[in-house]
Order: sequence, then C-alpha cells, then structure tokens
Amino acid sequence: MSKGNSVVSVFNSHQEAEGAIKELQQAGFDMKKLSVIGKDYHTDEHVVGYYNTGDRVKYWGRLGAFWGGLWGFLFGSAFFFVPGIGPLVVGGPLVTWIIGALEGAVFAGGLSAFGAALYSLGIPKDSILKYESSLKADKFLVILHGTIEELENAKKILESANCDEATLHKE
Repeated sequence: MSKGNSVVSVFNSHQEAEGAIKELQQAGFDMKKLSVIGKDYHTDEHVVGYYNTGDRVKYWGRLGAFWGGLWGFLFGSAFFFVPGIGPLVVGGPLVTWIIGALEGAVFAGGLSAFGAALYSLGIPKDSILKYESSLKADKFLVILHGTIEELENAKKILESANCDEATLHKE
C-alpha cells in the first residue's frame, strides 16, 4: 500500500460497518485493500483478550464476534492504545502504516501514531482530526484503498449502507 487514493467512511455502530463490509465483499472489492478501526474496550464490563497464532486471531471483548468475523478476510490485525483516543482494534493494511509510524517515530505535526499513518496515506490533517474525534465517540472507520474507479464505486456502496459520511481522498 502506498500513498494514494482512499475512501474513509464513518459508521455509528459495528453492525452498520459490518453490513457495509459485507456489501463491499459481495460487490467484489478486494478485502486486502480494506481496513477497519474501532474501539471495543470497557474494563468495567468485560475482559478483553487478543492473540495471534500464525494466521489465526482470537479476540474477546464486547464486540468479539464482530472482530472475529472480520479477521478471516482482512490483511493484518492489531490492538493499540493511542493516547488521546484510547484503545483501538485495527484490522487491515493500516496496521502496517501505524507500526511504521511507531517504529520510525514519524509523527507529523503533533498527530498520534494513528493520525501519522493516515497522513502518510495522503489524508489531510483536518480530516484526520475529524476521524480521531469519531473514534473517540466510539464510531467505526472503514478505510479503502485503490484506484479512483474502484473507490468511486465503493463510496456509492458505503453511502447506501448508512454511513455517517464517506470521503474520497485523492492523491
């Protein structure tokens, strides 16, 4: 995945995000170009656990069934604690970009590691701040990468799937 074109969509619930992902999959969108980010951490209610053995991931928490269902077709998974946002579960190629930002300490203008990863994908800082606010409000992000044509089609699917917003970011 290189800096380029992306669509970022915001969903109010994991059910809405999951429905949109299923529609994208049925439409033939390459799931290796899709990332999902959300919070699922409530220490006062549930124990959260996560481990990876080879290509098999196990996750427990309030949304364990949601995340567990996604790991089968997403490329990469991680659980991060991002200061200012809190704990995030991330699935898809964005994991690599976040790890790169952490390892290289490449933080652009006071952005978090998550924000720096989005910035390195070509997403503008004002949009990043909006997406971080959405995550703080317990919303879910679905991020797609690809050609303009692929992303324009995917954006239509996302918009018809009850997202709060879907924004195409062009290189």
